[in-house]
Amino acid sequence: MRIIGGRFRGTALAAVGKGDAGAHLRPTTDRTRESLFNVLMHGYGVEGSRVLDLFAGTGALGLEALSRGATHTTFVDDGRVAQKLLSENIAKLRVEDETTVIRRDATRLGAGEPHDLIFLDPPYGKGLGEKALAAALSGGWVAKDALIVWEEGGAVTPPPDLMPLDERKYGDSTIRLFRHV
Repeated sequence: MRIIGGRFRGTALAAVGKGDAGAHLRPTTDRTRESLFNVLMHGYGVEGSRVLDLFAGTGALGLEALSRGATHTTFVDDGRVAQKLLSENIAKLRVEDETTVIRRDATRLGAGEPHDLIFLDPPYGKGLGEKALAAALSGGWVAKDALIVWEEGGAVTPPPDLMPLDERKYGDSTIRLFRHV
């Protein structure tokens, strides 16, 4: 796994190794991330965004956004292995001043500040994406007009205040883009 583009292009990220079966670590592949960021960079923009990376895992999505011009990324994950890998990756890129790491269940966020770009990559098939998004919306984490990037293995049920923009299938993953209206 590596950063695909931007100021950290080519930097290898910490290896997941065997990971943690209980944590459901399933990083977005380099190829999928490259395709996703091509869509984001050419259709929606990343530069200047405040990013919220829910179920952050290794942090690859949020770190890729920083590499491509986002101003700050807040990572949320409660997994022990994920926290270790995420800390290693933040240190490797020397972006401690541009990141916040919250060790918390993404479905129980509480109150927070609005973000413009939200990555949502929950463990597949458990309904956690819907719960985390509801918590983020009710807690004030999602700015009006924010772009939501939701990666899931099957069907999702977005809340009514999200407008569908795009949907792309990559192997067993589907990435859906929504606008918060």
